[in-house]
Amino acid sequence: MSRPRTVLLAPDSFKGSLDAASVAAHLAAGLRAADPTLDVRSAPIGDGGEGTVAALLAAGWERRTAPVSGPTGEPVEATYAVEGRTALVELAESSGLGRLPGGRLAPWRADTRGVGEQVRAAVASGARTVIVGLGGSASTDGGTGLLQALGARVLDTKGRPVGPGAAHLADVALVDLAPARALLAGVELVVACDVDSPLVGPRGAARVFGPQKGLGHDELDPVDDTLAALAAAVGHDPATPGAGAAGGTGYALLALGARFEPGIEVVTRLTGLAAAVARADLVVVGEGRLDEQSLAGKGPVGVARTARDAGVRAVAVVGSCAVAPEHLAAAGLAEVLELVSLEPDVERCRARAGPLLEALAHRLVPHAHAPVPSRAEPAPGRG
Repeated sequence: MSRPRTVLLAPDSFKGSLDAASVAAHLAAGLRAADPTLDVRSAPIGDGGEGTVAALLAAGWERRTAPVSGPTGEPVEATYAVEGRTALVELAESSGLGRLPGGRLAPWRADTRGVGEQVRAAVASGARTVIVGLGGSASTDGGTGLLQALGARVLDTKGRPVGPGAAHLADVALVDLAPARALLAGVELVVACDVDSPLVGPRGAARVFGPQKGLGHDELDPVDDTLAALAAAVGHDPATPGAGAAGGTGYALLALGARFEPGIEVVTRLTGLAAAVARADLVVVGEGRLDEQSLAGKGPVGVARTARDAGVRAVAVVGSCAVAPEHLAAAGLAEVLELVSLEPDVERCRARAGPLLEALAHRLVPHAHAPVPSRAEPAPGRG
């Protein structure tokens, strides 16, 4: 008797709709209903942003919590993941858009003190390697809140600590990192991130990401100028790739000696995902919108490339897709299934994502039973 065909579900979150674990659960329900013979396994992913901690917890890491400051100072309980002497903290858990009270944007007031407090808590608990997942930041403070939480002195011209957020960046006259470096002595800092933007300039933290945090068009250049002044005070190169991640939090971590690693590579390594992919007959990835940014190595495409390299077929289930078929083939995707093919209205699609995922799952069954593809096999494109 032949073994059951194995389907590995490794989706990212559908932002504004479902987290990665819920996406996987709905796909699993739909697959099992369509073909009970399938061996369906779930490994939800994150790529440094929201859901990265959840991916590690699902892989068996220990759950820890710490009381920290939210993006506008309110107390929040942040979850992080620990295995041995390695901890992964997620900026979105403390300083992310999802932590803003009432969802109200606060582009001038929000800061990153909370993620610094998370790092501090992880070090105090014994971590010697701290991985910081960046993504979904609510602020453009250049990481000054994080630095202050770790003990760095960020002072104005009168020697006073500067206040929180972008509103006080222009006040920065002196940055003394020595106390933070002392706190982190013997600790390896790793940044898990899929953004390679510099701190300042046309591709920098303010001009590219400021609008999603609430900065108006006429506010972008002034904030960019203050970030440049911050870099002059710190003395680290603002052009370093990744410095602009999470409103400049990447810059602060680089200045403390952190090294960058693509988020999906971190998750793949720490969860054993590559081995699980190699054992599968079909890998299903997914996210809310598959677009050109996704091709830069974000979670789903990173997993699809891992599957391609292992000779395993990969299919994406997404809310919508804006990528040409030939680019999908190059990314290792045999097909892309879109929820909007069942429900064209985007708002209704978001609201009914769970049932739509279950309904669309039956289209995955032929892929699960297909012969193992050749690595040279062209992908059929979108479905």
